Amino acid sequence: MTTEHNVRARISRRFPFPAKDVFDAWLSPAAAREWFAPGLGEMTRVDIDARVGGAFWLVQRRGAEEAQHTGEYLEIDRPRRLVFTWRTPPLEESSFVVIEIKDTPDGCELTLTHEMDAQWASFVDRAAGAWQKMADAIAALLQRQTQFGSSAG
Repeated sequence: MTTEHNVRARISRRFPFPAKDVFDAWLSPAAAREWFAPGLGEMTRVDIDARVGGAFWLVQRRGAEEAQHTGEYLEIDRPRRLVFTWRTPPLEESSFVVIEIKDTPDGCELTLTHEMDAQWASFVDRAAGAWQKMADAIAALLQRQTQFGSSAG
């Protein structure tokens, strides 16, 4: 997975919520419909098979096009670590996403690292910005659920 030729987009986000709630938002189809690529379009497909070897398929309508994102879960260690491949068809190559969540006195901190081939170096800042928006959307979703007394999944 890690090579010296790869580039990495990395973000961190603190949450005033338990690590398990933040972790579970990544594997819940209902939650992903709300936090994935917020503001870019309607989610038309959210399939998540949340097990090691399982896959996800996220499809979002963006104007007249559909943006697709797929991957396979390589590691699931609830609520601390989630590792998956990331692919955007029609491209064949995969990149890797590692999510680590640590408890803090007032909730938790998520660190996400998206490792991709060096050819995507010019995309690193854009990827980090997109992941940051999604982490912010997870925080907003969990805040709404806290206010209205429901759960992430």
